[in-house]
Amino acid sequence: MIFELPDCFFNILHLYLLSTQTYQSGGNALENFIVCLNAVAPIFIIIALGYLARRLGDIKRADVFRFNKLAFRYFIPVMVFYNIYVSDLAASFNVKLMCFALLGVLAEWFVSMQIVKRTERRPERQGVMIQALYRSNFVIIGLPLVKQLLPVGADLGCIVMLLATVIPLYNVLAVVTLEHFGGVKTSKLGLALDILKNPMIVGTIVGIIFQLLKLKLPSGLEHAVAQLANATSPIMLFLLGGFFEFGDLRDDLKTVAAIVIGRLIIIPAIMLGLACLLGFRGVEFASLFGVFASSTAIASFTMAQQMGGDAKLAGNAVVATSALCSLTLFLWAMLFKTLGVI
Repeated sequence: MIFELPDCFFNILHLYLLSTQTYQSGGNALENFIVCLNAVAPIFIIIALGYLARRLGDIKRADVFRFNKLAFRYFIPVMVFYNIYVSDLAASFNVKLMCFALLGVLAEWFVSMQIVKRTERRPERQGVMIQALYRSNFVIIGLPLVKQLLPVGADLGCIVMLLATVIPLYNVLAVVTLEHFGGVKTSKLGLALDILKNPMIVGTIVGIIFQLLKLKLPSGLEHAVAQLANATSPIMLFLLGGFFEFGDLRDDLKTVAAIVIGRLIIIPAIMLGLACLLGFRGVEFASLFGVFASSTAIASFTMAQQMGGDAKLAGNAVVATSALCSLTLFLWAMLFKTLGVI
């Protein structure tokens, strides 16, 4: 079978291989380059491998949806739970950080809605575009990236606190947005139940309960949970690569290009710039980096399917932002690493 990988895959891989050959200690610019490239390269390589597997016929796109559902149901809640379980939430509780993240997401959503309502007339596409702009892939791409950018052994409590607050907000805003524009009505009770049944919310609630009650897992079970948690990000990134279908992008090229610019360039520039000016540094800034600079969430595609949105456009937004975020994440990470923010 003859196939071609996108040029950006080879460009980033070439930079990564070149950097590993030319690295020498000394020189902050080169050291920052290596740190940022090593943070982004694993994400890109695993996504590319998933894409390659599908092009070789080892997995089909239909399989991706099925495995993706299993991963969301069984792996993601375990990963979220474990990150909370091993973190010192009391020491990491940061009202300023949480308020900035929540208000930032709300601002993204509100501004995106005002712009989209004036530029797109079809309701089934309006909700999808708004969701694609404000809802980042914090768990699958943002979280592993942040771990790579931080020193080994750094406490991820700040990131976990954002997971516990930002993810529920993402889900509430998504349901409200798609219900408003898609014509599918959900009762308040149904909305609450949908949010509570979300695997990420389940993992968050159970993790917080363990933290509050200071419960400990038996040693064998804890090791099993740790192994499942560590496997989650690679599995989800691999499946994301298998989801890619670049040929479909031609039909929505102008709209998808606008989403890419907004999600990967404009929003990070504004939100991360504000975070820098407000004095967020280190782990705090890295956690915001995961929220505001990562690609459109895969879950946005699933929700668009279920709630009457343009599922094809939603899928194209996920594909395009995920394919290009390796480059933009590297550039943003390099910029803020050079500034000494991360």
